[in-house]
Amino acid sequence: MTKPIRGSAPSPDHIMISLNGDACTQMAVTWRTSTDIENGYVLYKENGQGEAMRCDAAKELFVSDIDESHIFSVLLTNLKPDTRYTYTCGDDAHRSEEFYFTTSPENLTKFKFICVSDQQKGEPHDCPDYSYFQNFVKKILRENPDTRFILTGGDNTDCGQHEVQWNGAFEGLKGIAEHIPMMMTEGNHDTRGFKNYDTGEGRYYSEPAEFFCRQLKGAYPDNGPEGWKTENYFFDYGNVHFTIMGVNGPEDVNEWAIASNRNTDKTWKLGAYHFPICYSGTDCQNYDAYPVMTEAFESFDLVFSGHEHNFSRSFPLKNENLYDRPSQGTIHYMLGNSGGNPPGARTISKIWHAAFFPQEVPDAMVAIVEVDGNKMTLTSVLDDGRIVDKCIIDKDKDEILPYALAPTFNRTRMMFKGADPGLCQASTPCMQQDGVWYAPLATLIAYIGGSVCKEKGKVTLSVYGSTATFYEGSDIADTDKGKLQLPAKVVRGEREQLYIPCDGCHAFDMRWAYASRNNFISFEHESEDKPVTVQP
Repeated sequence: MTKPIRGSAPSPDHIMISLNGDACTQMAVTWRTSTDIENGYVLYKENGQGEAMRCDAAKELFVSDIDESHIFSVLLTNLKPDTRYTYTCGDDAHRSEEFYFTTSPENLTKFKFICVSDQQKGEPHDCPDYSYFQNFVKKILRENPDTRFILTGGDNTDCGQHEVQWNGAFEGLKGIAEHIPMMMTEGNHDTRGFKNYDTGEGRYYSEPAEFFCRQLKGAYPDNGPEGWKTENYFFDYGNVHFTIMGVNGPEDVNEWAIASNRNTDKTWKLGAYHFPICYSGTDCQNYDAYPVMTEAFESFDLVFSGHEHNFSRSFPLKNENLYDRPSQGTIHYMLGNSGGNPPGARTISKIWHAAFFPQEVPDAMVAIVEVDGNKMTLTSVLDDGRIVDKCIIDKDKDEILPYALAPTFNRTRMMFKGADPGLCQASTPCMQQDGVWYAPLATLIAYIGGSVCKEKGKVTLSVYGSTATFYEGSDIADTDKGKLQLPAKVVRGEREQLYIPCDGCHAFDMRWAYASRNNFISFEHESEDKPVTVQP
């Protein structure tokens, strides 16, 4: 067959090392060749000295949309801790140049790793250019030569169901992935494909992520939930337990992640999940994970995420409440983007953010994470050297620096998608009567951009394609889906506004929750549409 640009060849390419098993004594090596190469092996030796040892590779056929290739994988075992090894991979006639890696020391409690995210590139269409990302990461590694591995936050490619994208991504990893373990988190773009790649028609998402899993099967631990392996895996490094969660099968992933954290005795429990829980997009949502994966997320000290191409760090979050101390909840750390891919003008700081930077500039960002026993320092920095955020999480002192207090309010506020309507609700706070929470839903719907029609004794609200009429003194609402039973009657509240039981939001397929510690009611909707009323 005619090979595409960057197609497979007899000589090894896509060479990558990764952590698979005991980081002190094991290392995985994977690579690609054309299908006329039937066998492969790794030759490796300690500190580049003495006679090389040989480890034969497992082989998998990878049939993509444009090519057929063999993916080889080797798991090197019985290595010495804290030791540098040199290696080559290939067969007798076609071998790579010599590369190196270093195993982890035993009983390690102080080390550094870096996080990148959303480095995907779609252009040029048939030959994506990852050189900007490549140069940026190499610069960071030169400045941080003690980096132990790289963790990604997802969207390693722009369309992961097309091999042209993976060929570009691996081209961008040359000079990096051969000696620094690459631990990838799957993103939604890594599962995305088109029935016609050239025209962009027929978009779909693969469940499981076929190309991601088939290429990386030998790279990562085979310990994910049944049916969702490779895109989900966990590993230990030093005193940290890492749980990498894919974007598919949330119910299964939830149970698996809970068990992953329950069964570790490591000091730190860190997660990676592409979609942010504490998002910053004006129109985004977290229904992909909440509420089905709530219990899993609340079992972590910190979760890295990506997807929105901007930076934020949350207050510790647990059971809808925001806290000040790390022991009280999970910190959600959104990594920004590492490919100079600005998100567009749709990012704002939300109620759950202790730190925020919109990154609406064509700069790349990386997070440098330094673990030192019970203390962890996270520094997010742009490619021009400016520090976006630096925080220290100290388990011994149970504090986060710089100090920041989660907000609490003396009158119950409404939040929509984490945003405060501000002036709209300044004089119409929510209220509780006889155990039922009420909100001036007309104020909320108007703030969102929906339609509000107030008449004597009733109000009609329309948003997200749904309409409902609420009547003063009635616990029945008329909706376009039929009658809606409310838990209590609609009443008049502040400024003579109609106050509707919060369950009235169900007419618009919303959900709500009360944060008792912070005294606000959060409303969510899974649509990412931007409601605008029609101008006749």
